[in-house]
Amino acid sequence: MPLAFTRAVSPRIVDCALTHLDRQPIDPILATEQHAAYERALGDAGFIVHRFEYLAEDPDAVFVEDTAVLLGTSAIITRPGTASRRDEVDSTARGLESFFRVLRLASGNLDGGDVLKVGNTLYVGRSNRTDAEGAESLAEAAAPLGYKVVPVELGQCLHLKTAVTLAGWDAGHPVLLANPEWVDPAVFGNAAIVEVAHNEPFGANVVLAGTRLIYAKGSPATAARLRERDFDVVELDLSELQKAEAGGTCMSLIAD
Repeated sequence: MPLAFTRAVSPRIVDCALTHLDRQPIDPILATEQHAAYERALGDAGFIVHRFEYLAEDPDAVFVEDTAVLLGTSAIITRPGTASRRDEVDSTARGLESFFRVLRLASGNLDGGDVLKVGNTLYVGRSNRTDAEGAESLAEAAAPLGYKVVPVELGQCLHLKTAVTLAGWDAGHPVLLANPEWVDPAVFGNAAIVEVAHNEPFGANVVLAGTRLIYAKGSPATAARLRERDFDVVELDLSELQKAEAGGTCMSLIAD
């Protein structure tokens, strides 16, 4: 069975790092319940869910996507662009070393949420969390594994995957869910683009879990567009986690 990796919600999530959202009160208990439902959805999609060690003192630790990039049998440990998150990466490395050959970026800043893997291409968003040096460092680490890096300019959003995610494949061509206000769809070549509904700007983040899409509630018109293309969409209430500037993909690392 395929693998997914998660980490429990810290009670200090109320102190999470924010870039584009105003701080709102977060209920850690409700966030924990929503995260548990997310893990169950991964299990229902056919994944074995492995939890990394609990990091109670790290507010953003639940957002494991930012700490590694999984490429086949290798895991590249990142260098998160928020200094308060640097302690998380060693824990992620320990959690992955039984399953992958673990590599590390040599320099720069890079959040995994800025890396969109489509086939053998890694699209890397230039955000407040990922810089040119980090993208180049990823390119050097990923090239021997058969992957190339394509830099992507972003609008006012936290990560590349806030603006675009992989929804699936159609006749060998990728289908991307995207907000064209935050990322130029032309960057992605022959990919088919499903645009988010006009009044649902945060609706471009979807978790491709096998043949199923796990999707945060709150973007019903966009969810309908996905279903019109015959995608199997499971909507979850992730509202407390979204207050921490999270998307669904933030909370897991999914192996190929």
